[in-house]
Amino acid sequence: MQSDILQQLEDLRQQAITALTSTSTTEETRAWHSEYLGRKGRLTGILRSVGAVSPEERPRIGKLANEIKTALEEALQERQTAIEQAELEAARNKELIDVTLPGRPQTLGKMHPSTRTLREIADIFATMGFLVYDSPEVETDEYNFQLLNMPPGHPARDLWDTFYTTTPDVVLRTHTSPGQIHAMRQYAPEPIRIILPGKCYRYEQVTARSESMFYQVEGLAVGKNITFSDLKGTFMNYASQMYGEGRKMRFRKHYFPFTEPSVEVDIDCVICGGKGCNICKYTGWLEILGAGMVNPRVLEYGGYDPAEYSGFAFGLGPDRMTMQKYDINDIRYFFSNDVRFLERIG
Repeated sequence: MQSDILQQLEDLRQQAITALTSTSTTEETRAWHSEYLGRKGRLTGILRSVGAVSPEERPRIGKLANEIKTALEEALQERQTAIEQAELEAARNKELIDVTLPGRPQTLGKMHPSTRTLREIADIFATMGFLVYDSPEVETDEYNFQLLNMPPGHPARDLWDTFYTTTPDVVLRTHTSPGQIHAMRQYAPEPIRIILPGKCYRYEQVTARSESMFYQVEGLAVGKNITFSDLKGTFMNYASQMYGEGRKMRFRKHYFPFTEPSVEVDIDCVICGGKGCNICKYTGWLEILGAGMVNPRVLEYGGYDPAEYSGFAFGLGPDRMTMQKYDINDIRYFFSNDVRFLERIG
């Protein structure tokens, strides 16, 4: 009986080693352990018959069984280590990057069309010596109106539907013109040439052609012997660079409280060439800006002596210009956060 059990144990050792050698995955080694060394495994099955052996023979069988169990567990550990290493190497090789393959295309962001127009305007005026000047979007009533020749009760204030804040006499600027006063008081009595791009706010009904928040570019030139001819020459140069050479231009008299005289400037429609279309309302002309010679009182508020200095100012609407340039029929697209709009314009 003893010899039979000993032989069974030796046979089990050989069979287990052979089976273990053929395993190639972690799952297979777990199945092997369950078959040979588990609680219901083959080694346990053989040892159940030890009870029928005499007490004198049991120590030898027990010793051999422990030797076999220890050897098989060590062999299993080595095999599992080798398999894990192989699986790790396979995973690494699978994840290796082939640097010879073409790279994945990157989706790049695009500049907002209003920003592109603002930068183009700044570049054009930079060639004429104008610097960019930043001014605050939140203003006092004094800077937004009073120092621009619109005292309390002035009827011209009705032209701007103003956003007032909970702080008395503090408003969201309705135009970039208050920046003129900031700039003049900073640089007076030195001559200046600046543009002031930025956002403005007015309480208006939002439609395809108007928004309550929009961009504006203010311009200001102050110095000695500046005349209306300088204003006209500046705009003719600007129109040629922005819209192309050979643009026709007309000046229409207008009223602004902070300039005197004041004009609105039109160019022949860049869409229809002056023949008339829905963009120019079939007039053949597109309004591009309002301008005029700086009112002497505003010059004085800014720190300049109007008897010695003169200047001109103007205001551009870059959003409308962008709509004309890119054939955009609804200004609300600018703030709709629709990526398809940027992709189409880009």
